[in-house]
Amino acid sequence: MQPKSNIWVEKEGQVVLSKWRVNLLRAIDQTGSISAAAQVMKVSYHRAWEKLHDMETRLGVELVETQIGGTHGGGARLTAAAHDYVARFDRFSQGIDDIVARHFVESFGPQ
Repeated sequence: MQPKSNIWVEKEGQVVLSKWRVNLLRAIDQTGSISAAAQVMKVSYHRAWEKLHDMETRLGVELVETQIGGTHGGGARLTAAAHDYVARFDRFSQGIDDIVARHFVESFGPQ
């Protein structure tokens, strides 16, 4: 047996940040594209865009700046606010897995 945990942050009862959503932002940052990030995350473009839109609406800030295609193609990049939220979520979630693992051993014993 292995313990698993999942954390997220809500605002007014609605998810604004989670491991998955932060990984979506990271994928956008790495690929420079919402479409390519969706492929990395193994979801449709529509789902990735929907989650991004939900985060922006609920947080009240723009997280991604997009550029419409043309001769050089389109693109997307994270805003300073998005980088800040990713860093904050990382600080918040750091060590949670260790805490869960210790508590699991205390409850179930070593596996």
